[in-house]
Parts: sequence; C-alpha cells; structure tokens
Amino acid sequence: MATSTSNVITLKGSTDIVAEFFNYGLNSILYQRGLYPPETFTHTQQWGVTMLVTCDKELQAFLDKIITQLKTWLTDLSVAKLVLVITDIATNEVVERWQFDIECDKTVTATTKRDVSDKDIKEGIRSVIRQITASVTFLPLLESTCSFNILVYTDKDLDVPEQWGETGPHLIINSEEVKLKSFSTSIHSVKAAVAFKKSD
Repeated sequence: MATSTSNVITLKGSTDIVAEFFNYGLNSILYQRGLYPPETFTHTQQWGVTMLVTCDKELQAFLDKIITQLKTWLTDLSVAKLVLVITDIATNEVVERWQFDIECDKTVTATTKRDVSDKDIKEGIRSVIRQITASVTFLPLLESTCSFNILVYTDKDLDVPEQWGETGPHLIINSEEVKLKSFSTSIHSVKAAVAFKKSD
C-alpha cells in the first residue's frame, strides 16, 4: 500500500507555519550575526533542525509582538515583505539587510483547504534556516556594535497599529546581495535574500 505525505492546509494553518518560521528565522539571524551574546540563547529542535532561541525576556517580548501582528497580516493576506535591518550604532549606517518577500494567494478564504505535502514545506523551511546558519561563512564580520530594526511592508490601505511607525526602506549603498532558498505553503510563499555592504 502506498503512503502519502500530503496534508490539507488552511489559511490558519499556513499562517501558523509562516509565523513560526519567522520566529525561529529572526532568532537565528540575531544569534548568527552576534547581535546578542551567545549565552542568551538556548537550543531547541524544530523541523528536524537544532536552532537557537533567545532567553532574553525583553527580546522575546519584542519578537512576540512582531510575530503576533504579522499573524494578523498573514491571515488578512495583506503583507508583502518582512525585512530585518542591521545598523552600525556609531554611524547609523545600514550594514546588512535581510529581506523576506511574502506572496499571499488573495483567492484564499478562511474555509479554503489545499492539498499540500507537509514534507515539502518542512524541507523548504529547513533549507532556508540552514542557509541563515551558514551565512557567517560569506557575510562580512560585524566589527562594530550594531542594533537591528524590523520593517514590515503591507498593503497601502491598511490600518497600522500605533506602535508601528512609518519608515524608509533602509537600503544599503553599494551593496552585494545573496539570494537564499524559498518555501511555499501554497497559500503563502516566502523568498529570502540578504544584502550587505561591499568591503572597501
């Protein structure tokens, strides 16, 4: 008898998977790029990959707030991209920019059910996370003290919560870009890339 790895996915299920990816993905970038001390992270297993998540209560609360809001926009199919920007504190110059383009299938409703391969989704997510982990091999060392910011691009007519301010794109002048893998739930697709300042 043949076994199938196909599962049915709904808008809520897809939103949960993508939000979970961003939670672990953002934690992973912050750890790999040394923005927080390594001892403030703890190991956890997800999608068959060992990952690091922060134990820093403030950072945890900040990321939770972003992921909660992101879930609303993913459910509304109104989010276009999430960007993590790393800035040199001394010069206020953007030195690294992680961009995740999010494509939402606008034909989907709360009752839509899609046949998908759970295995393929997990494999896609694992590939992106592994590339984030391997990024230290090709990204320039962050030698100065840096801070980070998270930008979310949404549909123009959207009501944005008060604590979310309007901001510019925080682009890097004279940058190099490395495209990373992508994954799709068939409702949301995520494409990743990282841009960084070219070394002089």
